[in-house]
Amino acid sequence: METKQTEPVTIISLRKLSLETPETQPKESKTFTVEDAVETIGFGRFHIALFLIMGSTGVVEAMEIMLIAVVSPVIRCEWQLENWQVALVTTMVFFGYMVFSILFGLLADRYGRWKILLISFLWGAYFSLLTSFSPSYIWFVFLRTMVGCGVSGHAQGLIIKTEFLPTKYRGYMLPLSQVFWLAGSLLIIGLASVVIPTIGWRWLIRIASIPGIILILAFKFIPESARFNVSTGNTQAALATLQRIAKMNRSVMPEGKLVEPILEKRGRFADLLDAKYLRTTLQIWVIWLGISFAYYGVILASAELLERDLVCGSRSESEAESEVAVTLPDTEESHSPCHCHMFAPSDYRTMIISTIGEIALNPFNILGINFLGRRLSLSITMGCTALFFLLLNICTSSAGLTGFLFMLRALVAANFNTIYVYTAEVYPTMMRALGMGTSGSLCRIGAMVAPFISQVLMSASFLGALCLFSSVCVVCAISAFTLPIETKGRALQQIK
Repeated sequence: METKQTEPVTIISLRKLSLETPETQPKESKTFTVEDAVETIGFGRFHIALFLIMGSTGVVEAMEIMLIAVVSPVIRCEWQLENWQVALVTTMVFFGYMVFSILFGLLADRYGRWKILLISFLWGAYFSLLTSFSPSYIWFVFLRTMVGCGVSGHAQGLIIKTEFLPTKYRGYMLPLSQVFWLAGSLLIIGLASVVIPTIGWRWLIRIASIPGIILILAFKFIPESARFNVSTGNTQAALATLQRIAKMNRSVMPEGKLVEPILEKRGRFADLLDAKYLRTTLQIWVIWLGISFAYYGVILASAELLERDLVCGSRSESEAESEVAVTLPDTEESHSPCHCHMFAPSDYRTMIISTIGEIALNPFNILGINFLGRRLSLSITMGCTALFFLLLNICTSSAGLTGFLFMLRALVAANFNTIYVYTAEVYPTMMRALGMGTSGSLCRIGAMVAPFISQVLMSASFLGALCLFSSVCVVCAISAFTLPIETKGRALQQIK
Protein backbone atom coordinates (compact mmCIF):
# COMPACT_ATOMS: atom_id res chain seq x y z
CA MET A 1 0.00 0.00 0.00
CA GLU A 2 2.82 2.33 0.81
CA THR A 3 4.33 1.65 -2.61
CA LYS A 4 1.06 2.51 -4.32
CA GLN A 5 0.85 5.77 -2.37
CA THR A 6 4.34 7.02 -3.17
CA GLU A 7 4.29 6.09 -6.86
CA PRO A 8 1.67 8.68 -7.94
CA VAL A 9 3.63 11.35 -6.12
CA THR A 10 6.73 10.43 -8.08
CA ILE A 11 4.82 10.55 -11.36
CA ILE A 12 3.26 13.93 -10.54
CA SER A 13 6.61 15.44 -9.64
CA LEU A 14 8.10 14.19 -12.90
CA ARG A 15 5.20 15.69 -14.79
CA LYS A 16 5.79 18.97 -13.03
CA LEU A 17 9.44 18.93 -14.02
CA SER A 18 8.60 18.09 -17.61
CA LEU A 19 6.09 20.89 -17.74
CA GLU A 20 8.38 23.46 -16.15
CA THR A 21 11.49 22.64 -18.18
CA PRO A 22 10.25 23.97 -21.58
CA GLU A 23 9.27 27.29 -19.97
CA THR A 24 12.83 28.08 -18.96
CA GLN A 25 14.40 27.23 -22.34
CA PRO A 26 13.37 30.20 -24.55
CA LYS A 27 15.62 33.23 -24.19
CA GLU A 28 14.33 36.71 -24.98
CA SER A 29 16.60 38.70 -27.32
CA LYS A 30 18.05 41.85 -25.80
CA THR A 31 16.96 45.26 -27.08
CA PHE A 32 17.99 48.83 -26.45
CA THR A 33 16.77 52.35 -27.29
CA VAL A 34 18.63 55.41 -28.59
CA GLU A 35 18.57 56.79 -25.05
CA ASP A 36 20.28 53.59 -23.80
CA ALA A 37 22.88 53.84 -26.55
CA VAL A 38 23.63 57.52 -25.91
CA GLU A 39 24.08 56.87 -22.18
CA THR A 40 26.20 53.72 -22.75
CA ILE A 41 28.51 55.34 -25.31
CA GLY A 42 29.01 58.34 -23.02
CA PHE A 43 30.77 61.64 -23.68
CA GLY A 44 33.81 61.72 -25.95
CA ARG A 45 35.53 63.11 -29.02
CA PHE A 46 32.38 63.12 -31.14
CA HIS A 47 30.63 65.36 -28.65
CA ILE A 48 33.56 67.78 -28.58
CA ALA A 49 33.40 68.08 -32.38
CA LEU A 50 29.61 68.40 -32.17
CA PHE A 51 29.95 71.13 -29.55
CA LEU A 52 32.45 73.12 -31.64
CA ILE A 53 30.62 72.85 -34.99
CA MET A 54 27.02 73.21 -33.80
CA GLY A 55 28.08 75.76 -31.19
CA SER A 56 29.59 77.87 -33.95
CA THR A 57 26.10 78.43 -35.33
CA GLY A 58 25.79 80.79 -32.35
CA VAL A 59 28.72 82.83 -33.67
CA VAL A 60 26.97 83.36 -37.00
CA GLU A 61 23.59 84.11 -35.43
CA ALA A 62 25.10 86.61 -32.98
CA MET A 63 26.94 88.44 -35.75
CA GLU A 64 23.80 88.76 -37.87
CA ILE A 65 21.64 89.95 -34.96
CA MET A 66 24.22 92.29 -33.36
CA LEU A 67 24.99 93.75 -36.77
CA ILE A 68 21.80 95.85 -36.52
CA ALA A 69 22.97 97.51 -33.29
CA VAL A 70 26.34 98.61 -34.68
CA VAL A 71 25.04 99.64 -38.12
CA SER A 72 21.99 101.59 -36.89
CA PRO A 73 23.79 104.94 -36.32
CA VAL A 74 25.36 104.76 -39.80
CA ILE A 75 22.18 104.02 -41.77
CA ARG A 76 20.30 106.59 -39.66
CA CYS A 77 22.78 109.15 -40.89
CA GLU A 78 23.13 107.94 -44.49
CA TRP A 79 19.41 107.72 -45.24
CA GLN A 80 18.22 110.44 -42.82
CA LEU A 81 16.07 108.07 -40.80
CA GLU A 82 13.80 108.88 -37.90
CA ASN A 83 13.69 106.83 -34.70
CA TRP A 84 10.78 104.63 -35.76
CA GLN A 85 12.46 103.85 -39.08
CA VAL A 86 15.60 102.64 -37.32
CA ALA A 87 13.47 100.57 -34.95
CA LEU A 88 11.55 99.11 -37.89
CA VAL A 89 14.72 97.48 -39.27
CA THR A 90 15.15 95.36 -36.13
CA THR A 91 11.44 94.66 -35.92
CA MET A 92 11.27 93.34 -39.49
CA VAL A 93 14.32 91.12 -38.94
CA PHE A 94 12.54 89.50 -36.02
CA PHE A 95 9.26 89.36 -37.94
CA GLY A 96 10.99 87.17 -40.52
CA TYR A 97 12.53 85.16 -37.70
CA MET A 98 9.11 84.71 -36.05
CA VAL A 99 7.33 83.44 -39.17
CA PHE A 100 10.04 81.04 -40.32
CA SER A 101 10.86 79.78 -36.83
CA ILE A 102 7.52 77.95 -36.75
CA LEU A 103 7.88 76.78 -40.35
CA PHE A 104 11.42 75.44 -39.88
CA GLY A 105 10.41 73.75 -36.61
CA LEU A 106 7.50 72.03 -38.34
CA LEU A 107 9.69 70.88 -41.25
CA ALA A 108 12.53 69.74 -38.95
CA ASP A 109 10.20 67.37 -37.06
CA ARG A 110 8.99 65.92 -40.35
CA TYR A 111 12.06 65.91 -42.61
CA GLY A 112 15.07 66.15 -40.31
CA ARG A 113 17.05 68.65 -38.25
CA TRP A 114 20.21 68.52 -40.38
CA LYS A 115 18.48 69.37 -43.68
CA ILE A 116 16.69 72.38 -42.22
CA LEU A 117 19.89 73.64 -40.57
CA LEU A 118 21.74 73.49 -43.90
CA ILE A 119 18.93 75.25 -45.77
CA SER A 120 18.73 78.01 -43.16
CA PHE A 121 22.47 78.70 -43.39
CA LEU A 122 22.46 78.83 -47.21
CA TRP A 123 19.44 81.16 -47.09
CA GLY A 124 20.97 83.45 -44.45
CA ALA A 125 24.38 83.73 -46.12
CA TYR A 126 22.83 84.52 -49.52
CA PHE A 127 20.56 87.33 -48.34
CA SER A 128 23.17 88.72 -45.96
CA LEU A 129 25.54 89.25 -48.87
CA LEU A 130 22.75 90.86 -50.90
CA THR A 131 22.09 93.29 -48.03
CA SER A 132 25.50 94.88 -48.56
CA PHE A 133 24.34 96.04 -52.01
CA SER A 134 21.10 97.65 -50.77
CA PRO A 135 20.44 100.79 -52.86
CA SER A 136 17.89 102.23 -50.44
CA TYR A 137 16.35 101.95 -46.98
CA ILE A 138 13.38 99.89 -48.28
CA TRP A 139 15.69 97.34 -49.87
CA PHE A 140 17.78 97.19 -46.72
CA VAL A 141 14.71 96.42 -44.58
CA PHE A 142 13.46 93.75 -47.00
CA LEU A 143 16.81 91.96 -47.31
CA ARG A 144 17.47 92.01 -43.55
CA THR A 145 13.99 90.51 -43.08
CA MET A 146 15.06 87.66 -45.37
CA VAL A 147 18.21 87.23 -43.27
CA GLY A 148 16.01 86.95 -40.19
CA CYS A 149 14.04 84.18 -41.92
CA GLY A 150 17.25 82.22 -42.47
CA VAL A 151 18.69 82.77 -39.01
CA SER A 152 15.54 81.29 -37.45
CA GLY A 153 16.64 77.81 -38.54
CA HIS A 154 19.90 77.95 -36.57
CA ALA A 155 18.07 76.61 -33.48
CA GLN A 156 18.21 73.15 -35.07
CA GLY A 157 21.89 73.08 -34.17
CA LEU A 158 20.95 73.22 -30.48
CA ILE A 159 18.40 70.42 -30.94
CA ILE A 160 20.98 68.18 -32.61
CA LYS A 161 23.38 68.81 -29.72
CA THR A 162 20.67 68.11 -27.15
CA GLU A 163 19.63 64.82 -28.78
CA PHE A 164 23.19 63.46 -28.89
CA LEU A 165 24.35 64.49 -25.39
CA PRO A 166 24.12 62.10 -22.40
CA THR A 167 21.74 63.30 -19.68
CA LYS A 168 24.32 64.33 -17.09
CA TYR A 169 26.27 66.45 -19.59
CA ARG A 170 23.35 68.48 -21.01
CA GLY A 171 23.21 70.82 -18.03
CA TYR A 172 26.90 71.67 -18.52
CA MET A 173 27.51 71.63 -22.27
CA LEU A 174 24.39 73.48 -23.46
CA PRO A 175 24.96 76.59 -21.27
CA LEU A 176 28.60 76.64 -22.40
CA SER A 177 27.31 77.31 -25.92
CA GLN A 178 26.89 80.90 -24.71
CA VAL A 179 30.63 81.26 -25.33
CA PHE A 180 29.98 81.11 -29.08
CA TRP A 181 27.28 83.79 -28.96
CA LEU A 182 29.70 85.93 -26.97
CA ALA A 183 32.45 85.33 -29.53
CA GLY A 184 30.13 86.37 -32.37
CA SER A 185 29.00 89.51 -30.55
CA LEU A 186 32.55 90.58 -29.74
CA LEU A 187 33.71 89.80 -33.26
CA ILE A 188 31.07 91.99 -34.93
CA ILE A 189 31.65 94.89 -32.50
CA GLY A 190 35.41 94.66 -32.98
CA LEU A 191 35.05 94.51 -36.76
CA ALA A 192 32.62 97.45 -36.72
CA SER A 193 35.08 99.62 -34.80
CA VAL A 194 37.69 99.05 -37.53
CA VAL A 195 35.70 98.53 -40.73
CA ILE A 196 32.93 101.16 -40.50
CA PRO A 197 35.24 104.20 -40.06
CA THR A 198 37.56 102.99 -42.86
CA ILE A 199 35.75 101.13 -45.66
CA GLY A 200 32.12 101.45 -44.55
CA TRP A 201 29.17 99.41 -43.27
CA ARG A 202 28.62 97.56 -46.55
CA TRP A 203 32.00 95.85 -46.27
CA LEU A 204 31.23 95.03 -42.64
CA ILE A 205 28.18 93.02 -43.77
CA ARG A 206 30.22 91.21 -46.44
CA ILE A 207 32.94 90.27 -43.97
CA ALA A 208 30.32 89.18 -41.41
CA SER A 209 28.94 86.68 -43.97
CA ILE A 210 32.20 84.73 -44.18
CA PRO A 211 31.89 82.62 -40.96
CA GLY A 212 28.47 81.33 -42.06
CA ILE A 213 29.80 80.25 -45.45
CA ILE A 214 32.75 78.43 -43.84
CA LEU A 215 30.49 76.68 -41.34
CA ILE A 216 28.30 75.25 -44.13
CA LEU A 217 31.32 73.20 -45.25
CA ALA A 218 31.75 71.77 -41.73
CA PHE A 219 28.18 70.45 -41.51
CA LYS A 220 29.10 67.30 -43.47
CA PHE A 221 30.94 66.01 -40.39
CA ILE A 222 27.75 66.06 -38.28
CA PRO A 223 25.11 63.33 -38.86
CA GLU A 224 21.35 63.57 -38.68
CA SER A 225 19.88 63.06 -35.21
CA ALA A 226 19.60 59.35 -34.37
CA ARG A 227 16.47 60.09 -32.34
CA PHE A 228 14.85 61.64 -35.40
CA ASN A 229 15.85 58.71 -37.63
CA VAL A 230 14.28 56.08 -35.36
CA SER A 231 11.12 58.17 -35.03
CA THR A 232 10.70 57.92 -38.83
CA GLY A 233 11.44 54.18 -38.89
CA ASN A 234 14.95 54.59 -40.35
CA THR A 235 16.51 52.35 -37.71
CA GLN A 236 19.49 51.33 -39.85
CA ALA A 237 20.60 54.95 -40.32
CA ALA A 238 20.24 55.59 -36.59
CA LEU A 239 22.23 52.43 -35.78
CA ALA A 240 24.99 53.40 -38.22
CA THR A 241 25.18 56.87 -36.62
CA LEU A 242 25.40 55.43 -33.09
CA GLN A 243 28.08 52.93 -34.16
CA ARG A 244 30.08 55.74 -35.73
CA ILE A 245 29.85 57.77 -32.51
CA ALA A 246 30.88 54.75 -30.40
CA LYS A 247 33.89 54.16 -32.66
CA MET A 248 34.90 57.83 -32.56
CA ASN A 249 34.54 57.91 -28.77
CA ARG A 250 36.38 54.56 -28.46
CA SER A 251 33.42 53.18 -26.59
CA VAL A 252 31.00 50.27 -27.02
CA MET A 253 27.39 49.92 -28.07
CA PRO A 254 24.85 48.26 -25.79
CA GLU A 255 24.11 44.61 -26.57
CA GLY A 256 21.01 43.65 -28.49
CA LYS A 257 18.83 45.15 -31.19
CA LEU A 258 17.86 48.82 -31.54
CA VAL A 259 14.12 49.09 -31.06
CA GLU A 260 12.04 52.28 -30.99
CA PRO A 261 8.40 52.97 -31.84
CA ILE A 262 7.78 54.60 -35.21
CA LEU A 263 6.06 57.96 -34.76
CA GLU A 264 3.63 58.43 -37.63
CA LYS A 265 2.32 61.75 -36.32
CA ARG A 266 5.17 64.19 -35.77
CA GLY A 267 5.34 67.96 -35.56
CA ARG A 268 1.65 68.65 -34.86
CA PHE A 269 0.53 71.88 -33.17
CA ALA A 270 -2.23 69.96 -31.39
CA ASP A 271 0.43 67.99 -29.46
CA LEU A 272 1.87 71.19 -27.98
CA LEU A 273 -1.56 72.08 -26.61
CA ASP A 274 -2.37 68.56 -25.42
CA ALA A 275 -3.60 68.36 -21.81
CA LYS A 276 -0.21 67.01 -20.65
CA TYR A 277 1.78 69.92 -22.09
CA LEU A 278 -0.77 72.76 -22.32
CA ARG A 279 0.24 74.61 -19.15
CA THR A 280 3.95 74.02 -19.79
CA THR A 281 3.67 75.31 -23.35
CA LEU A 282 1.76 78.48 -22.42
CA GLN A 283 4.16 79.35 -19.60
CA ILE A 284 7.20 78.65 -21.79
CA TRP A 285 5.80 80.99 -24.44
CA VAL A 286 5.37 83.77 -21.87
CA ILE A 287 8.92 83.26 -20.62
CA TRP A 288 10.46 83.19 -24.11
CA LEU A 289 8.62 86.36 -25.07
CA GLY A 290 9.73 88.18 -21.91
CA ILE A 291 13.35 87.00 -22.04
CA SER A 292 13.73 88.09 -25.64
CA PHE A 293 12.05 91.43 -24.89
CA ALA A 294 14.54 92.03 -22.07
CA TYR A 295 17.59 90.69 -23.93
CA TYR A 296 17.24 92.74 -27.10
CA GLY A 297 15.99 95.64 -25.04
CA VAL A 298 19.31 95.67 -23.19
CA ILE A 299 21.35 95.39 -26.40
CA LEU A 300 19.49 98.18 -28.20
CA ALA A 301 19.25 100.33 -25.07
CA SER A 302 23.02 100.06 -24.64
CA ALA A 303 23.56 101.46 -28.11
CA GLU A 304 20.90 104.14 -27.54
CA LEU A 305 22.32 105.22 -24.18
CA LEU A 306 25.75 105.62 -25.71
CA GLU A 307 24.56 107.30 -28.89
CA ARG A 308 22.17 109.80 -27.26
CA ASP A 309 23.52 110.33 -23.73
CA LEU A 310 20.15 109.54 -22.13
CA VAL A 311 21.68 108.92 -18.71
CA CYS A 312 23.32 111.81 -16.89
CA GLY A 313 27.07 111.55 -16.58
CA SER A 314 27.29 108.70 -19.04
CA ARG A 315 29.85 110.54 -21.11
CA SER A 316 32.35 113.25 -20.39
CA GLU A 317 32.38 116.48 -22.39
CA SER A 318 35.65 115.63 -24.06
CA GLU A 319 34.21 112.32 -25.28
CA ALA A 320 31.02 113.99 -26.45
CA GLU A 321 33.03 116.42 -28.54
CA SER A 322 34.73 113.51 -30.26
CA GLU A 323 31.44 112.48 -31.89
CA VAL A 324 31.41 112.80 -35.64
CA ALA A 325 28.85 115.42 -36.65
CA VAL A 326 27.64 115.21 -40.22
CA THR A 327 26.54 118.52 -41.75
CA LEU A 328 23.83 118.28 -44.35
CA PRO A 329 23.40 120.68 -47.28
CA ASP A 330 20.80 123.41 -46.87
CA THR A 331 17.85 121.52 -48.38
CA GLU A 332 14.56 120.21 -47.09
CA GLU A 333 16.42 117.11 -45.84
CA SER A 334 18.70 119.30 -43.73
CA HIS A 335 15.74 120.22 -41.55
CA SER A 336 15.16 116.57 -40.60
CA PRO A 337 14.82 116.01 -36.85
CA CYS A 338 17.39 113.25 -37.20
CA HIS A 339 20.95 113.96 -36.12
CA CYS A 340 24.00 111.86 -36.90
CA HIS A 341 25.70 110.59 -33.78
CA MET A 342 28.36 108.08 -34.77
CA PHE A 343 29.93 105.74 -32.23
CA ALA A 344 33.21 106.99 -30.77
CA PRO A 345 36.03 104.51 -29.92
CA SER A 346 35.03 104.74 -26.24
CA ASP A 347 31.49 103.64 -27.17
CA TYR A 348 32.79 100.51 -28.87
CA ARG A 349 34.88 99.77 -25.76
CA THR A 350 31.81 100.11 -23.54
CA MET A 351 29.83 97.78 -25.84
CA ILE A 352 32.64 95.22 -25.73
CA ILE A 353 32.85 95.36 -21.92
CA SER A 354 29.08 95.01 -21.48
CA THR A 355 29.02 92.17 -24.02
CA ILE A 356 31.72 90.28 -22.12
CA GLY A 357 29.26 90.38 -19.25
CA GLU A 358 27.26 87.68 -21.06
CA ILE A 359 29.81 85.10 -19.96
CA ALA A 360 30.43 86.53 -16.47
CA LEU A 361 27.67 84.57 -14.74
CA ASN A 362 28.07 81.45 -16.89
CA PRO A 363 29.80 79.34 -14.18
CA PHE A 364 27.14 80.30 -11.61
CA ASN A 365 24.42 79.70 -14.20
CA ILE A 366 25.73 76.18 -14.88
CA LEU A 367 25.88 75.43 -11.15
CA GLY A 368 22.36 76.77 -10.65
CA ILE A 369 20.95 74.74 -13.53
CA ASN A 370 22.52 71.50 -12.28
CA PHE A 371 22.02 71.89 -8.52
CA LEU A 372 19.00 74.19 -8.05
CA GLY A 373 17.21 72.93 -11.13
CA ARG A 374 16.08 74.70 -14.29
CA ARG A 375 12.96 76.34 -12.84
CA LEU A 376 14.39 77.86 -9.67
CA SER A 377 17.58 79.00 -11.41
CA LEU A 378 15.58 80.80 -14.10
CA SER A 379 13.22 82.49 -11.62
CA ILE A 380 16.18 83.86 -9.63
CA THR A 381 18.01 85.31 -12.66
CA MET A 382 14.78 86.81 -14.03
CA GLY A 383 14.10 88.51 -10.69
CA CYS A 384 17.62 89.97 -10.63
CA THR A 385 17.18 91.19 -14.22
CA ALA A 386 14.08 93.14 -13.15
CA LEU A 387 16.07 94.77 -10.35
CA PHE A 388 19.00 95.84 -12.54
CA PHE A 389 16.70 97.40 -15.13
CA LEU A 390 15.47 99.77 -12.42
CA LEU A 391 19.04 100.48 -11.28
CA LEU A 392 19.79 101.91 -14.74
CA ASN A 393 17.76 104.96 -13.71
CA ILE A 394 20.38 105.92 -11.12
CA CYS A 395 22.38 108.99 -12.16
CA THR A 396 25.88 107.58 -12.53
CA SER A 397 29.22 107.99 -14.26
CA SER A 398 30.30 106.31 -17.48
CA ALA A 399 31.97 103.58 -15.41
CA GLY A 400 28.80 103.07 -13.38
CA LEU A 401 26.67 102.79 -16.52
CA THR A 402 29.11 100.26 -17.94
CA GLY A 403 28.88 98.24 -14.72
CA PHE A 404 25.08 98.14 -14.78
CA LEU A 405 25.03 97.18 -18.46
CA PHE A 406 27.65 94.50 -17.73
CA MET A 407 25.46 92.88 -15.08
CA LEU A 408 22.31 93.19 -17.17
CA ARG A 409 23.96 91.45 -20.13
CA ALA A 410 25.18 88.71 -17.77
CA LEU A 411 21.68 88.16 -16.37
CA VAL A 412 19.76 88.21 -19.65
CA ALA A 413 22.29 85.79 -21.15
CA ALA A 414 21.82 83.45 -18.17
CA ASN A 415 18.05 83.63 -18.73
CA PHE A 416 18.43 82.59 -22.36
CA ASN A 417 20.81 79.76 -21.42
CA THR A 418 18.35 78.24 -18.99
CA ILE A 419 15.22 78.51 -21.11
CA TYR A 420 17.03 77.02 -24.13
CA VAL A 421 18.07 74.00 -22.05
CA TYR A 422 14.63 73.61 -20.47
CA THR A 423 12.67 73.84 -23.73
CA ALA A 424 14.91 71.34 -25.53
CA GLU A 425 14.54 68.88 -22.65
CA VAL A 426 10.85 69.18 -21.74
CA TYR A 427 9.35 68.19 -25.11
CA PRO A 428 9.56 64.65 -26.60
CA THR A 429 11.35 63.92 -29.89
CA MET A 430 8.08 63.82 -31.84
CA MET A 431 7.57 67.56 -31.27
CA ARG A 432 10.87 68.88 -29.91
CA ALA A 433 11.79 70.93 -33.00
CA LEU A 434 8.26 72.34 -33.25
CA GLY A 435 8.33 73.17 -29.53
CA MET A 436 11.60 75.06 -30.03
CA GLY A 437 10.26 76.66 -33.21
CA THR A 438 7.05 78.00 -31.70
CA SER A 439 8.95 79.19 -28.62
CA GLY A 440 11.45 80.95 -30.87
CA SER A 441 8.58 82.51 -32.76
CA LEU A 442 6.99 83.91 -29.58
CA CYS A 443 10.47 85.01 -28.56
CA ARG A 444 10.70 87.20 -31.66
CA ILE A 445 7.48 89.00 -30.79
CA GLY A 446 9.30 90.29 -27.72
CA ALA A 447 12.28 91.15 -29.91
CA MET A 448 10.02 93.01 -32.37
CA VAL A 449 8.54 95.18 -29.62
CA ALA A 450 11.89 95.85 -27.90
CA PRO A 451 13.23 98.35 -30.50
CA PHE A 452 10.22 100.64 -30.07
CA ILE A 453 10.74 100.67 -26.30
CA SER A 454 14.54 101.04 -26.41
CA GLN A 455 14.78 103.39 -29.38
CA VAL A 456 11.49 105.34 -29.25
CA LEU A 457 9.81 105.24 -25.81
CA MET A 458 13.15 105.52 -23.98
CA SER A 459 13.78 108.87 -25.68
CA ALA A 460 10.43 110.17 -24.43
CA SER A 461 10.25 108.54 -20.99
CA PHE A 462 13.42 106.86 -19.76
CA LEU A 463 11.92 105.70 -16.44
CA GLY A 464 8.74 104.48 -18.14
CA ALA A 465 10.74 102.26 -20.49
CA LEU A 466 12.80 100.81 -17.63
CA CYS A 467 9.67 100.08 -15.54
CA LEU A 468 8.11 98.27 -18.48
CA PHE A 469 11.19 96.06 -18.96
CA SER A 470 11.33 95.37 -15.22
CA SER A 471 7.63 94.45 -14.97
CA VAL A 472 7.88 91.94 -17.80
CA CYS A 473 10.87 90.28 -16.08
CA VAL A 474 8.88 89.92 -12.83
CA VAL A 475 6.04 88.16 -14.71
CA CYS A 476 8.59 85.80 -16.29
CA ALA A 477 10.19 85.05 -12.90
CA ILE A 478 6.80 84.01 -11.48
CA SER A 479 6.01 81.93 -14.56
CA ALA A 480 9.38 80.14 -14.37
CA PHE A 481 8.95 79.33 -10.68
CA THR A 482 5.52 77.75 -11.29
CA LEU A 483 6.44 75.60 -14.33
CA PRO A 484 4.84 72.15 -13.81
CA ILE A 485 7.77 70.00 -15.03
CA GLU A 486 11.38 70.01 -13.79
CA THR A 487 13.78 68.52 -16.36
CA LYS A 488 16.89 68.29 -14.16
CA GLY A 489 18.23 64.70 -14.45
CA ARG A 490 15.30 63.68 -16.66
CA ALA A 491 15.92 61.50 -19.72
CA LEU A 492 14.78 62.90 -23.09
CA GLN A 493 11.32 61.59 -23.94
CA GLN A 494 10.70 59.94 -27.32
CA ILE A 495 6.89 60.07 -27.24
CA LYS A 496 4.25 61.89 -25.17
